[in-house]
Amino acid sequence: MGRIGIFVALGIILTHLMRLVIINLNLLQKKLEKQLFQFILIISIFSLVGSFFDMQLLIKYDWLNKREKEFLDNKALLVFSGAFSFFVYYFIWNAIYFMYHYISKSRKQQLDTLQLEGLVKELELKTIKAHINPHFIFNSLNSIRALVDENPQRAREAVTELSNILRSSMQADKMETVTLEKELSIVKDYLALENMRFEDRLKIEYQIDEDTLDQPVPPMMLQTLVENAIKHGISKQISGGVVKVISDFKNDYHELAVQNTGYLNGYKNCEEGFGLYSTTNRLSLLYGNRARFEIKQMSPSVVEAKVLLPVTTI
Repeated sequence: MGRIGIFVALGIILTHLMRLVIINLNLLQKKLEKQLFQFILIISIFSLVGSFFDMQLLIKYDWLNKREKEFLDNKALLVFSGAFSFFVYYFIWNAIYFMYHYISKSRKQQLDTLQLEGLVKELELKTIKAHINPHFIFNSLNSIRALVDENPQRAREAVTELSNILRSSMQADKMETVTLEKELSIVKDYLALENMRFEDRLKIEYQIDEDTLDQPVPPMMLQTLVENAIKHGISKQISGGVVKVISDFKNDYHELAVQNTGYLNGYKNCEEGFGLYSTTNRLSLLYGNRARFEIKQMSPSVVEAKVLLPVTTI
């Protein structure tokens, strides 16, 4: 029991000192090659120290075995031979110590990465959802100003419509989704304001399955598609055209589509224009690969932007 007690006591004391050395050398933060070299060097030094003190105590209390007493005149040999046992013990201790801190560090890095990704996602969503085309606001205000004397009642209605859109945009960063019914009311306000500017050049159609009105959709997303249809479609046509808003269930998806008179003109890959880019990026952030966005030339004079969202059971 005496020999084992000395071995354990020295092990506890020296491993504690070894831990302090590792911390002071900042060994866990160094490259793997340096870690291995210093790891072996520290173990070797502490093994010799441990064996030396172990041998001194065994001699003092006369706990040497018969074979060790035969080499008592060569204490250096006894120390080196005893160092092997300490080396194995310290090697195992250090392996466990390093493994524990490596796993802890990996978990912390994973947690930090997830938190960072979450923060980036939140910031990206807020940036995307906060986007309102300033030209639309200025155009609406100019249209309202023109109506103040000509049609005061319509001017008051237009102020309310613009207020609804701005209020919805300010609240968008607080919600992941809203019902299609709520989103559709904002789209109708938006199109009503645009209708003042384009007058007879803009015709609006709705094809809405009432069963889809309760489906959740990202706020301001449908409005962004409609805005894109006006900006890149109707405004480019001398004679104007039609904007058609469609909502339906198709093959286990909630299909939202905006069709407009016009030509694709290089927007197929969503590389141009904030509206198309933001829609693609936003769907990816919210739904991963469970949602899709596509834009195509349906006919020689009609472009369709379509979003497929996973159906949510109410």
